[in-house]
Amino acid sequence: MKKLILIFACSLLGCFQLVAQKTTKATFPDGSPITSWFTNNKKVSLAQLGKEYVITDFGVKQDSTLVQTALIQKTIDAAAEKGGGVIVIPKGTFMSGALFFKPKTHLYVSEGAVLKGSDNIADYPKMPSRMEGQSLDYFTALVNAYRVDGFTISGKGTIDGNGLHYWEAFWARRKENPNCTNLEVSRPRLVFIWQCNNVQVQDVKLHNSGFWTSHYYQCKNVKVLDVHIYSPYKPVKAPSTDAIDIDVCSNVLIKGCYMSVNDDAIALKGGKGPWADRVPNNGANTNIIIEDCEFGFCHSALTCGSEAIHNRNIIMRNCNVNEATRILWLKMRPDTPQLYEYITLENIKGQAHSLLYVKPWKQFFDLQGRTDVPLSYSDHVSLKNIEVKCDIFYDVAISEYDKLSNFSFENFTVESKNASIDKSVVKGFTLKNVKVNNKMID
Repeated sequence: MKKLILIFACSLLGCFQLVAQKTTKATFPDGSPITSWFTNNKKVSLAQLGKEYVITDFGVKQDSTLVQTALIQKTIDAAAEKGGGVIVIPKGTFMSGALFFKPKTHLYVSEGAVLKGSDNIADYPKMPSRMEGQSLDYFTALVNAYRVDGFTISGKGTIDGNGLHYWEAFWARRKENPNCTNLEVSRPRLVFIWQCNNVQVQDVKLHNSGFWTSHYYQCKNVKVLDVHIYSPYKPVKAPSTDAIDIDVCSNVLIKGCYMSVNDDAIALKGGKGPWADRVPNNGANTNIIIEDCEFGFCHSALTCGSEAIHNRNIIMRNCNVNEATRILWLKMRPDTPQLYEYITLENIKGQAHSLLYVKPWKQFFDLQGRTDVPLSYSDHVSLKNIEVKCDIFYDVAISEYDKLSNFSFENFTVESKNASIDKSVVKGFTLKNVKVNNKMID
């Protein structure tokens, strides 16, 4: 009997140790706990969203050529006036300009439905907004939510930006002036969500945006689940159609998404300029998890910058990358003080031109009269369990104003045309079981 009790006790101890091990693993790179919020991936159902307001019940016609912004907005307003509900886009194609969702309202795009953006910029009024790390008046998006806590976008339909006209206008302007900025050509985003907490975007297709595809600014607790995001890179390139822009946000989960765009897939932003860290509207991105995603063509799967001042506790894991120019891009902007810290990539497979790309980002450099150049830092960057083919696996060339520290590579199986690595540019560089072109490096 004593023997059985001893065996049982030992079994319990083993279980406790296993639980403890699992618990210790559930941390962000800086050691802070990952809360259960990140493991709850339950989808919101249509029935949970309250009364259904089908746009065709409010006079909207199934006509893909008719801009019906006013009638669709009338549907949203009616729901808001009666305490909230879900605006349903039924099967068919419906064109609109900028729509503004109100507190306690939601958007549901039915399977087979297309909410199509107008290609006339006049249908997107200018308002106080946020673009490229600046607070300014700018054109609204197709879907806008300002201070709508609990806002959801769901359904298996498509929100289509109808962006060809805007792309062509941009390239025509770039041909006239190769140094033109993104903001010189008037283009709307597809989705802009500002100061909203507890947001969930799931299952929908976000396609063909005129500018950034989805932009989350000053939000907390955002989940993007199983969303298909696409814009083309040929025959006409869709310029600056970032899939997901995270801008001064905390607690973000991006899971099970497909992203293929003609710019960065996921970009972490937060402000730019020589005094950007002193501007109240700027700030950090913290506690971001990207997992179980697939990346098609993009300039980078995950990018810090080019308008960012502080990114902390960033995890990208269990992802496949194909056709990416870069997998992790740290844009070191010499006119902006930056701190990128506690960034971990793990269990990444696929192919890209560069695995890790860290270089100064000098486009539109402007110290605005500041006499010294602000320093930028990247610290505690970890890549582990990496299995990729690339042209350059370590594409790092920094300036005197960039400080890199505490990088680690672990469990690499990499094929690379250029296998060279200069560890001297990083203060504290650890390599463990790193195999490049079938040769161990240290």
